[in-house]
Amino acid sequence: MGPQILAVANQKGGVGKTTTTVNLAAALAEMGRRVLVIDMDPQANATSGLGVDRRTIDTSIYDSVVLGRPLADARRPTPIHGLDVVPSDIALAGSEIELVGLARREQRLHYALDAMQPDDDYVFIDCPPSLGLLTVNAVVAAQSLLVPIQCEFYALEGLGLLTHTTALL
Repeated sequence: MGPQILAVANQKGGVGKTTTTVNLAAALAEMGRRVLVIDMDPQANATSGLGVDRRTIDTSIYDSVVLGRPLADARRPTPIHGLDVVPSDIALAGSEIELVGLARREQRLHYALDAMQPDDDYVFIDCPPSLGLLTVNAVVAAQSLLVPIQCEFYALEGLGLLTHTTALL
């Protein structure tokens, strides 16, 4: 049985996607679970939040999703025992345009995870604040979707849009 794969997504920024991802992952690792965080956001805040110096990244999620390199090549340990990260970097910012012309563009992360066959208990995918191809890849690869929202009307409107989009997948 493989890991529980969860995408943390909301097209709205500033709602706590990265904070939710990093804290849930760290808490589960502290409880003795093996956890992998995949940072699909070009801002790379989950990467730096997990203690990875962005200047030291030579292989990232971009290399796996866009260039087809093995996901394991980008996996890095964090200072928290049992918690690894596949980092993001600024190269991911232009990837939506690059993905448009690629075969199975919405399934590339799914195939990369399948090929890696992670032995983790949990995989968290931190999504960018959009409903573009990076988020679509995360949702397709995930078994569950966590949607952090603020308690306000516009957040609920956005939840409806996200629900509609995921239903189309």
